[in-house]
Amino acid sequence: MEIDDARSLAHALQKLVHEAYNLIDESRPIPVLVSRVTGHLSCELKSVVCVTQSFRNWELASLHQGVGAYLEARGGADWFGVSGQGREHNDTIDILTTAGRVEQYDIGAVDYATVSVGPDETMEVVSFGLALTTAPDGAPVVIGLRGPAEEYGREGCRVEVIATSRESATAAREEIERLMRLKDALRGQILTFGVSEHRGNSLVTFLPRPSLGPAEVILPEGVLETVERHVAGIGEHAEALLARGQHLKRGLLLHGPPGTGKTHTVRYLMGRMPGVTVLVMAGTAMRFISEAAALARRLQPAIVVVEDVDLVAHDRRFSDEGSPLLFTLFDAMDGIGADADVTFVLTTNRAEVLEEALANRPGRVDLAVEVPRPDARCRLALLRLYGAASVAESDLEPLVARTDGMTASFFKELLRRAVLVSLREGPTGTTPSAAHLSAALEEMLRGHEALTRSLLGAPRPALRHAHETNGADGL
Repeated sequence: MEIDDARSLAHALQKLVHEAYNLIDESRPIPVLVSRVTGHLSCELKSVVCVTQSFRNWELASLHQGVGAYLEARGGADWFGVSGQGREHNDTIDILTTAGRVEQYDIGAVDYATVSVGPDETMEVVSFGLALTTAPDGAPVVIGLRGPAEEYGREGCRVEVIATSRESATAAREEIERLMRLKDALRGQILTFGVSEHRGNSLVTFLPRPSLGPAEVILPEGVLETVERHVAGIGEHAEALLARGQHLKRGLLLHGPPGTGKTHTVRYLMGRMPGVTVLVMAGTAMRFISEAAALARRLQPAIVVVEDVDLVAHDRRFSDEGSPLLFTLFDAMDGIGADADVTFVLTTNRAEVLEEALANRPGRVDLAVEVPRPDARCRLALLRLYGAASVAESDLEPLVARTDGMTASFFKELLRRAVLVSLREGPTGTTPSAAHLSAALEEMLRGHEALTRSLLGAPRPALRHAHETNGADGL
């Protein structure tokens, strides 16, 4: 009986304390931060709902523009911020709830951040702020915009819509996302991925768009035209092709020895198609191939460039399990619908070891183009392109004959060394002559530069022959 009496007394005391707390709580003035939100919504804080949508770190600028367009369409709104210790850790609805109990938070300044929106362009965006506005159905809502807070363990950006009904909040969130995609800051850019020093999260880097004319791309007759028809031509006739039941997604494989101009050709395509989004995947960026494919699908027309694909898509005969990145690449290529205006451009120095499923299966790669070592016509054109335009063709012919098997990279270095030879004769001598070119070539063909020539793409048999014919002294 004594235990029952003690339990009843404890319950009575608990009820008394709870009622006392409610009386004190009801008499306490509502914090300004809470009253601004609940006053706009015309309800108590306990009656609100919050709908949230999260995005990747690199989408903050696009999200900011989407929210800005949403607010502008409803007459605009003034942003206000939140002050108080620990606000970076909590969702906005938790901040409001806490502020209503212990007054830990108050209205403060809006947080802004500077983000890149191009190779040489930045934008000031809201990284933590609230705005009072209305939903598409006219109901009052509060929009919260939150950017990444990596130092506090919060990655990604998000929009929070606080309202009295889930339907109104959801409709506002969907319209913000629609406007965000319409005004996407990544559209039409050249992008690549990296990893920041903070918590290993992924970052998008903007690259400048190259500007190359067709005369600057030295390839065998008809090769550049074939590449252009496959990459640019299909995009130019996209609507007509779809109307005739043809697919748009395509894959191009550029293969050939190192230094022959595969990457140079890709750079020409980037400049040739200024309105197209390009995602360049090379080295460590390959780990983000799934994200790149998703961006390409969303920002089409788009090109996904996979440099040196043989490093990840090697033949599975060389491995019991194959490369994990190989299957990720397959999934990325297969996951984009046939009607998407997306091109996968792959480059490789070793086509013979490529996975057959990548190189031959339609829908992954449907055009393979060899970029060979330059023939005599191309070697002459490369000499002129890189700085020997003023040298007579008759004087260049011996150089052309002696550089059989050399690559575009070799000729680029040859012309630089020829300029250096001319500069050693005097500070004003910057235009290389035939003699300067010949001296530079002799230097590059010496035996101790065998590794240099190999790194510039020269064939190894040619190196041995050059070394043997240069004599015992290597000249």
